Amino acid sequence: MSGASEPVTATRRRVVVTGVGLRSPAGNDVDTMWSTLLEGRAMAAPIEAWSTAEHPVKYACEVRDFDPVERFGHKEARRIDRAGQLGVAAAGDAVISAFGEGGPIGAGIDPARCGVVGGTGIGGLATLEEQIGVYLERGPTRVSPLLVPMMMANATAGLIGIEWRLNGPNLCVATACAAGSNSIGEAARLVREGAADVMVAGGTEASITPVATAAFWRMGALTSNPDPLVASRPFDAARDGFVMGEGAAFLVLVAREAALARGATIWGEILGYGRTCDAYHITAPPDGGAGAAACMLAALDDAGLEPAAVGHVNAHGTSTPLNDAAEAAAVTKVFGARGVPVTSAKGVTGHLVGAAGAVEAVASLLALRHGQVPPTANYEAAEEGVEIDVVAGAPRPLAAAPVVSNSFGFGGHNATLVLGAA
Repeated sequence: MSGASEPVTATRRRVVVTGVGLRSPAGNDVDTMWSTLLEGRAMAAPIEAWSTAEHPVKYACEVRDFDPVERFGHKEARRIDRAGQLGVAAAGDAVISAFGEGGPIGAGIDPARCGVVGGTGIGGLATLEEQIGVYLERGPTRVSPLLVPMMMANATAGLIGIEWRLNGPNLCVATACAAGSNSIGEAARLVREGAADVMVAGGTEASITPVATAAFWRMGALTSNPDPLVASRPFDAARDGFVMGEGAAFLVLVAREAALARGATIWGEILGYGRTCDAYHITAPPDGGAGAAACMLAALDDAGLEPAAVGHVNAHGTSTPLNDAAEAAAVTKVFGARGVPVTSAKGVTGHLVGAAGAVEAVASLLALRHGQVPPTANYEAAEEGVEIDVVAGAPRPLAAAPVVSNSFGFGGHNATLVLGAA
């Protein structure tokens, strides 16, 4: 095996997950999302956030039953873009589940040793689109003075740090659809190398907006299937594009020794992390998925594992023709033909862009916790020549073995996490 990551050493700290929070189309808590994933129930539905009467895109996977006013109050909710609202709410749940209402500082942890890595593909796009309309209709004097802090990609990470008074490393990762996984991986490295004791890490996205959906549609990335319930179909021979999604997920990462000393609930362990670049094309992967395969091998090398040790791959699986074909080839290259059970959550959730990897990391931890691999929604038939073992129709038992979670983004960004059971 080869990879760019550092080898496993006896001195590096083991990193575990002690808190989880999310807002997703499949549910706003882990139990609801897990039930939805096990059912393989697609969550695509007509868009409610804005009128699609004159728009080519009619449906998406929106986060339902989330009231930002209830979470933030009227004044504060108006000052945070939806991407920030989803991210801060998800991170808050993760922090409370790990430390209680007082957060890490209430638990006596030095705030200078606590930080945030928050990923996003786009940032506060809804606010930006709205304020461009204001500018065009009413002129520059009517543009909101809050536009910049609401639209900037790093707003969510900053807001999380402010809410919980975390003075340590605070970073934003913007690697498109790989951002959520990259954020978790980079945060895990900070903990294991001793640069931080607590990291809140994940991703958020709220890009179901009129302009963004039109842009993805114009570039041919979105499905043209008229039926939302069967439109997102990762790895299926009839796939023709993804369904827009939105959401957020954050994890609390700490050193294993500290978690055990505190008697914390451990959701799982970050065993390895890989990141590579295709260096090929701004939106398309190379045939054969060489960059994706190298990324998985780098993550396994970082974890000190051979491919045969892996029990399940939570695939990026976007439901687009080129990306699914490349990922399938990469998985076959690393694990062999039908060598490991593969699933994609995007048949249920749609594509959450910068939040996808974080939500799917939560799904991977839940698979380890419950010993089951959720089915890939809407998967019916393999494409000719594809040799991966797609879990479909019903959940499948998962052996007590690590899970690989993949995320691949426009720009050629690849990120892979290797997750282990508690």
